[in-house]
Amino acid sequence: MTSTMVPFWSPAEVEASLAETVVHLQSGQVLAYPTETVYGFGGAVDRDAVERLVAMKKRPPAKPFLLLVANSAMLEGLDLHLSSGAARLVARHWPGPLTLVLRGGERRVPPRLRGPEGGVAVRWTSHPALQRMISAYGDPITSTSANLPGLPPAMTAGEIVEQWGDAVTAGILRVLDGGRLEPSAPSTVVDCTGRRPRVIRPGAIPAEILRESVPDLIGDA
Repeated sequence: MTSTMVPFWSPAEVEASLAETVVHLQSGQVLAYPTETVYGFGGAVDRDAVERLVAMKKRPPAKPFLLLVANSAMLEGLDLHLSSGAARLVARHWPGPLTLVLRGGERRVPPRLRGPEGGVAVRWTSHPALQRMISAYGDPITSTSANLPGLPPAMTAGEIVEQWGDAVTAGILRVLDGGRLEPSAPSTVVDCTGRRPRVIRPGAIPAEILRESVPDLIGDA
């Protein structure tokens, strides 16, 4: 363990990390953290924090980030619209590896976080430590895989420090070390902005399972 990585494994380590992590997010800086799939980068849901994340990730303008929430109140606070199909998916599969693209949030979500269809991608994370951290912060955070364009997503905190050591040293990036993650499928992404829900990225939850809740789902996983 190096001093540039914050222990984020045991319940005691998670609790010990929260105060400084919340201050880091409130100051508009970037956080690296483990998720139920890969390590992610994220920060506050405001224009300046999003632009800082875009610059560090070297993210193309047309590729937005998703939002992570830790409870239903955070989803309501984003003022996003749940269609009847989206509500059934939420009831069955959240928290979990399902990302939904929803309409709404015009007064709460920066334009950079909207996809080409105008929706906002959001997931209720099932990672217990990440849930605890987001709950302590009290607001959703942005999320994108922790990797440079063209490189695979990081599976350890050490990989992040190797690639972004300067950002860590400068205090821009705080790295929560949740250990080595096991390879897993990404979250399934379903666009719920149209008349019928549509799979736009296959992932951990197959389409046939999703159709148990929304029989009119378009697309396969």
